[in-house]
Amino acid sequence: QVQLVESGGGLVQAGGSLRLSCAASGRTFSSYAMGWFRQAPGQEREFVATINWSGGSTYYADSVKGRFTISRDNAKNTVSLQMNSLKPEDTAVYFCAAGRVAVTTMRTYPYWGQGTQVTVSS
Repeated sequence: QVQLVESGGGLVQAGGSLRLSCAASGRTFSSYAMGWFRQAPGQEREFVATINWSGGSTYYADSVKGRFTISRDNAKNTVSLQMNSLKPEDTAVYFCAAGRVAVTTMRTYPYWGQGTQVTVSS
C-alpha cells in the first residue's frame, strides 16, 4: 500500500514555472514506478510523465516534452515535476500515481494522490 500526497500547485502566469512534489508513504517507494497525470475541466485524465523505480528512465507526453522534467528522490520518498514555460493549456488538476511499470496507461497505476490544481493565466 502506498499513500500519495501532492503539493506545489498554484496560479502562475504564462511562461512561468512551478514545481510539483508528491510525497509517498511506505518503505517500498523505491520499488515503484511513478507517474504524473493531469485532468482539465471537462476533459479526460491524461498522461504527463513517468519515471522508473531507479530514476534512470523517463518518458513524457509530446505536449510537455522539453518543458517538464520528472525526477525522484528515493531516500526522501518523493517524486517531483518541474514545469517550465507554462502555457494556459497546462491548466489542470495534476495527480501523481504509483505503479509497477513506468508506462503511460492509467489503469496500470493502482495508487493515486488527491491532486493539486495548476492554473496558468494568459
